[in-house]
Amino acid sequence: MNPKLRCPSLNCLTSLCKTLAISGVFLYFVIFSTQSNCPASEFFSPVQRIFTASKTTPPPLGNSPATNISHLVFGLVGSVKAWGHRKAYIESWWRPNVTRGYLYLDTAPTEELLPWSAASPQFRVSDDISKIAPKESKRHIAIRIVHAILEVYREGDQGVRWYVMGDDDSIFFVDNWVDVLAKYDHTKYVYIGGQSETLRSDLKFAFDQGFGGAGFALSYPLISAMVKDFEGCLNRYPYLVAADLMTKFCVDEFGVPFSAERGIHQIDLHGDISGLLSSHPQAPLMSLHHFDIVSPIFPSMDRFQSANHLMKSAKVDQSRLLQQTICYHKPTNWAFSVSWGYSAHIYEKVIPRTLLKRPLETFRAWSQGPEPPFFPFNTRLRQSFSDPCDAPHIFFMESVENLGGNQIVSTYVRSGSRRLPTCLFSGNHSADYISKVRVLSPVTKLIQLIVV
Repeated sequence: MNPKLRCPSLNCLTSLCKTLAISGVFLYFVIFSTQSNCPASEFFSPVQRIFTASKTTPPPLGNSPATNISHLVFGLVGSVKAWGHRKAYIESWWRPNVTRGYLYLDTAPTEELLPWSAASPQFRVSDDISKIAPKESKRHIAIRIVHAILEVYREGDQGVRWYVMGDDDSIFFVDNWVDVLAKYDHTKYVYIGGQSETLRSDLKFAFDQGFGGAGFALSYPLISAMVKDFEGCLNRYPYLVAADLMTKFCVDEFGVPFSAERGIHQIDLHGDISGLLSSHPQAPLMSLHHFDIVSPIFPSMDRFQSANHLMKSAKVDQSRLLQQTICYHKPTNWAFSVSWGYSAHIYEKVIPRTLLKRPLETFRAWSQGPEPPFFPFNTRLRQSFSDPCDAPHIFFMESVENLGGNQIVSTYVRSGSRRLPTCLFSGNHSADYISKVRVLSPVTKLIQLIVV
């Protein structure tokens, strides 16, 4: 049998999904990102963000060469106590002799951490900031964290355009940072970061601040101006006890607006975040924070294995990682949602794209009141999990391979049985027999453009 999929896609000009074959074991379909004659959806209006495939990077600003990985310096803050088990997160994405940056520890490494791993960033011991904030002060830890901005600048690395600050329990997707930062003018004062996924955190601190654990970027001209009186700035706001808010106050002294990037994830969440990662916004995935707090993102693995497994997809094509594609199979009334390199969902009824873009609420807020809203975005509620028409068949990435000849195949295996009956509403077409989903995509970089 060789049925066809009807595909509203990411955009009718640039993405086409087709079924190659459906059997009792495998389901295959192709994601093309070249121009096609994809028909307009009968269900949805056009989307505002488009994707195009290109083998080139965006043109550089002015006469400057395009931003590349050598233009970024990372300033990571950690502790000796936690580094022993957190270094695996950093080493999953750090590229020795390629990625530039430093890890700032609270004290010198203990014997069990020596000799220092060549796969880790160079370490530095944080400055003694007791004159600014005594150790018994509520501000001491926060001041140490934010003071790393001054310390990493003081290293004097050459050719720096951007300083990216973050924590030691975060995973960064460096190629995507390079591509995103290339959109901005590094010769100006620029402050880029991500917001919290928990509404209370955004309200408590600020919607227009970069949450530091997930990573924020400061352009070289901005940080050069800030460090001239950085400690003076910290002393001007003695009532601040949160490092991220301190950074915002110091940036605001220069009248610099906050630029939010939706791919920077603070992950102020608890539990299973697969629902969030399976409906990622159409933006490059840049970071995942709090890996120590949430459940492993691949249920059959531990946290460290999960980090390394996700990086297998990232090493093949970071630009597509977690980008959501939605397609429909009319004969069975099935809906497909693929989060590239992470998961695939099959629904036994046609669900509007607007709803599938909303994350399944598999997670809990970092802190929440007795009544919603808990998140600054829409979700699909937990009641969906018990409805056979709304609950997905879930598949997680098993492998991603470059086949050569301009083709990548990603394979997703069933996580387990839904333990639900078939959806009768849409024609009683069960997807229980599908055990694997294979997705073909081109070996071309996914460039994201905003339609004005």
